[in-house]
Amino acid sequence: MNQPLIIGIAGGTGSGKTTVTYKILERLDINKVVVIQHDAYYKDISVFNGLKPSEINFDHPDALETSLLIEHIKRLKEWKSIQLPIYDFKSYTRSKETVLIQPKNIIIIEGILIFVEKELRDLMDIKIYVDTDADERLLRRIKRDLIERGRSIESIIAQYNSTVKPMHLEFVEPSKRWADVIIPKGGENEVAIDMVATKIKEMIRHADVFTGDFS
Repeated sequence: MNQPLIIGIAGGTGSGKTTVTYKILERLDINKVVVIQHDAYYKDISVFNGLKPSEINFDHPDALETSLLIEHIKRLKEWKSIQLPIYDFKSYTRSKETVLIQPKNIIIIEGILIFVEKELRDLMDIKIYVDTDADERLLRRIKRDLIERGRSIESIIAQYNSTVKPMHLEFVEPSKRWADVIIPKGGENEVAIDMVATKIKEMIRHADVFTGDFS
């Protein structure tokens, strides 16, 4: 049985990964695509031995349960369903509930650190890196964390200086070398997005990917 097409979309925080993802979706049959956010696999704060959120480096690969994501992608490639974790960014906890995800023809994995782990990279058929100016990324992160995650401006700036920027330089930026495609300017780059969507359609046609039985 043919396997789903696995696409990884990485880039720094606020680079426009989600915008690029959904602009690609607009150009595909959305019923044949499922998007998996690496952020859903953040570890529950209870595993950090009593540390306060301000003391935890959430931008380090060790803050995420990537091994579970790898297991889930392998299951989806076998046309098996998964139970996707639900992470609450306001309480830093993982819910006891999960979301049932069925396999689709195209699986998109999105996250800042998805190219760091070789075993996860090797599961991907296409690796895309969204490259955006650092100042623009910071402004987007501030807006997101204020509105969506209930953070204070002081905590956002402190986290950016202490972990976000250093981890970007240590892990995220170097992972660009693994990308098959680099998209500058994020979601504003309609030409690059069109080219990527065209390539995906071509690969789907040539591979004759189809959905198998769910289990």
